[in-house]
Amino acid sequence: MAGVAGLVTALLLRTVSRGWAVEMCRQQRRCWAPISLSQPKTYSSVCVDLSEAVSYQELKKLLKSNKIFLIDVREPWELTEYGQIPGSINVPLDQVEHALRLDPKGFMETYNGLMPATSDKIVFSCLAGVRSKKALDTAAFLGYSRAVHFPGGWEEWEKRELSKQKG
Repeated sequence: MAGVAGLVTALLLRTVSRGWAVEMCRQQRRCWAPISLSQPKTYSSVCVDLSEAVSYQELKKLLKSNKIFLIDVREPWELTEYGQIPGSINVPLDQVEHALRLDPKGFMETYNGLMPATSDKIVFSCLAGVRSKKALDTAAFLGYSRAVHFPGGWEEWEKRELSKQKG
């Protein structure tokens, strides 16, 4: 019976746009969001925790714990020009989906950092929260159930760190 229900669910999801399904997931705090697996037209489902944003203070605590993966989704030139949050790995937004599908060795070779597992805590950051939210949606779509984003981004980080240095 469970196999039939899964098949029916998969067939229904194939007829529904991904965006609509993900939006319904977020609204209902439960979901059957389609996740494309290795074969085209093969779908699975995942529920996403909706506490999806972390504050500056929460991010600081998480960084001290060394129990997170901090992924900065800005372009490399932005990190060079403006700076980055210490301990972050740079994976530009347009590479996030591909990067999170890599094997650990490929991830390490490409991004010089450990590959997060789908059960690991990941925090996405960018300049001001727009791209990090898109990266979060991509990660949730791929089954990363503990992914969140830092909506303040580099702008808030830099402002608060500079004010701490002055004070």
